[in-house]
Amino acid sequence: METWCAPIRIKGQFVIAELLSMAHLLDLKETIADGNLNNLWYTNIPSISDLEQEINRRLGLYNEGLMVPFAVIDQKTKKAIGLTSFMNLDEKNRRLEIGSTWYSKKFQRTALNTECKLLLLQYAFEVFNCVCVEFRTHFINHQSRKSIERLGAKLDGVLRSNAIMQNGTLRDTAVYSIIQTEWPMVKVHLNFELNKPRALGTSNQF
Repeated sequence: METWCAPIRIKGQFVIAELLSMAHLLDLKETIADGNLNNLWYTNIPSISDLEQEINRRLGLYNEGLMVPFAVIDQKTKKAIGLTSFMNLDEKNRRLEIGSTWYSKKFQRTALNTECKLLLLQYAFEVFNCVCVEFRTHFINHQSRKSIERLGAKLDGVLRSNAIMQNGTLRDTAVYSIIQTEWPMVKVHLNFELNKPRALGTSNQF
């Protein structure tokens, strides 16, 4: 089994998930500007002016062995169109969370998003041999919750007043998971969704 915090680069048909670096800064500024993502109060998406600090924060956690942050690269343009991470790494118990994820508005709920989820889950279960992969989101972030549920993840519960948001409000965190025995079904489902005939960039409900 590979070391969990070794540099990782995962390549699919539509996307590449590669280790985040400052080389992705300019692309990710454009990503935030597409739809003013940081205006969503119930998320923690940084402003354009705070993006460099956020990249440094994630790389700091990577250096401490606590996170593997990815830039999500569009294979067609070779530009970064979002971020995601392996986080809350628990190598001893073979558990991790896929989170701190956001995409350019035009790539949300598209084949690129679906494939990235598939690639990360496949790596977690088939390379790291995880027994459980978690997803967490704000209880009232209904779009995120529906997307997680469409993956096949099940709600484990809600952690009430689990975190303090940037605006000072308390976050109730909805915790979902996919366990190892569910992965074969989830993998078939995601491949089915990914291979549906559609124009790249159109909605596939993920």
